[in-house]
Amino acid sequence: MKRYIAFLRGVNISGKNKVPMAELKNGFEEMGFAEVRTYLNSGNVIFSSDEGGMEGFTNQIETMIQRLFGVDVPVFVISKEALEDILAHAPDWWGSEDKATYDNLIFIIPPTTFADVFGEIGEPKEELEKLEGYKETVFWSFSRKDYRKTNWWPKTASTNISTKLTIRTANTVRKIVEM
Repeated sequence: MKRYIAFLRGVNISGKNKVPMAELKNGFEEMGFAEVRTYLNSGNVIFSSDEGGMEGFTNQIETMIQRLFGVDVPVFVISKEALEDILAHAPDWWGSEDKATYDNLIFIIPPTTFADVFGEIGEPKEELEKLEGYKETVFWSFSRKDYRKTNWWPKTASTNISTKLTIRTANTVRKIVEM
């Protein structure tokens, strides 16, 4: 069996887009996925399957979430091997132990591309943030102290492109790969 990770965009355990993780796990198991685990309460699901086809998984998962929870949330599915490859290509400045810097990995939900995201959001403010695209992700680091002054912080949540992204911290992504 091959391991996969589903990152759900914009789910919460209460309030808008309420998706309880225990019920989500059950939904994955009912679809026939094995070794299902969730991590944190923010829509991170690790699962196994003998079948391939991440686009098919994405459609199945989005349909299940709509049926069980009545919400439409974008889903990004990636194989564990592909995520390991992405992390192996992280820039040296990303994911350090520097507490003054906040390191994120932005997953770009297809068919959106890095060029689309960059075109919508624009250049990072060099003195406050760094970014580098790799495959369907963007490594993004910024000053914790000055995050509101960055170019990317407000735009990843407020532009038309925001529904095509899901963001996780470096620590969260590393933990998920270990699971």
